[in-house]
Amino acid sequence: MRIKKVMSLFLAIVLLYVACLPVLAAQGDGQYKNVIIMIGDGMGENHLLLAEEYGHTLFMNTKYDLRGQSKTRSLSHLVTDSAAGGTALSCGVRVINQTVGVLGYDPLGMFTRPVSITEAAARHGMRTGIVTTDLTSGATPASFTTHVLYRKQNEKISQQQLESEFDLIWGAKESAVTPQAARAHGFKYVTTKNEMEALRPGTRSFGQFSSDCWHAEMDPDSDAPSLAEMSVKAIELLKRGNSEGFFLMIEGAHIDKRSHRSDGLKKDFDEKREETVDAVVGFDNAVKAAVDFARWDGHTVVLVTADHETGNLYRDGGRMRFHSDEHTGKNVPVFVFGAANLFKPGEAVENYTIPGRLTALLGWKPYEFPQTQAGPWRKRLRGMSGKAA
Repeated sequence: MRIKKVMSLFLAIVLLYVACLPVLAAQGDGQYKNVIIMIGDGMGENHLLLAEEYGHTLFMNTKYDLRGQSKTRSLSHLVTDSAAGGTALSCGVRVINQTVGVLGYDPLGMFTRPVSITEAAARHGMRTGIVTTDLTSGATPASFTTHVLYRKQNEKISQQQLESEFDLIWGAKESAVTPQAARAHGFKYVTTKNEMEALRPGTRSFGQFSSDCWHAEMDPDSDAPSLAEMSVKAIELLKRGNSEGFFLMIEGAHIDKRSHRSDGLKKDFDEKREETVDAVVGFDNAVKAAVDFARWDGHTVVLVTADHETGNLYRDGGRMRFHSDEHTGKNVPVFVFGAANLFKPGEAVENYTIPGRLTALLGWKPYEFPQTQAGPWRKRLRGMSGKAA
């Protein structure tokens, strides 16, 4: 009798799993070829209200096709950091804070590692790009491109990025990336807006811009491209002459950086609020640029969200004010453009489910993402046993 009960329970679980598969698979009807994930680092719901308080009507908050929220906790903490938050959005798994693209039971990534959506897209023949206003070795771009124990391992992150097969990686200058190293790994090294604009499709590039790129729209004399300009050019390069589709991650990193009140020179409170709004508006301009392309193209889905909220921003004394220097566990917004069936309107989804929902739109099978890959020790053991890695 006990065996029959166990078998009945097992069969019920299998049938439930099989019944769920069409829900995901049905979304992939061949309409979608391109995915753009946009991450407003640190952007909570009240950051949008703060921008409105300063007189801005945000494109992302008014022109979406679907709106919901994301739950952001990590494997180790109720409040995630950008490394774990980014890995949830890139690899479809929850991981330990401070770790990048590695599993909680193998944080060194020596035996088993998750496959990022960027890596999976490249294996499907799609072109791949990473654009950020942070250092190219920052936690969020790192989570879409690398596998390391600690988010501050900048040299190791940069080396893995240089050794990757991605088509473009652009952001603020990281000292570990030199022109010589970029060229040695098949990348064109670009440092200014003009050099970026001169790039042609088919040329792999590593952008190392000044740290002013987050604020370039506010500074007409800047040599750095704005996030919106980077987004437009990246889409052009990834799209043109490409029949296999592309994956692009775009990060507005400075919503988070300006929401940390201890950042930089500890500006006075109102100036910090204004800088945060500038970062939100700059990110929103990039969102509009990406969505304009998606709506013209008809085969692109754009998903906009955040990895976490920063600053515990809420209304106090009639004004939006920061009440913390750090991250919080608040839900963050999710906006979808070009698709309306990723989740129910207003639903709060787990952050790690987001990339799998997007790959289902592309028609990928559930076993294709999320998935794991062998780490270096496992590959070595297989090699010693004569098995293929």
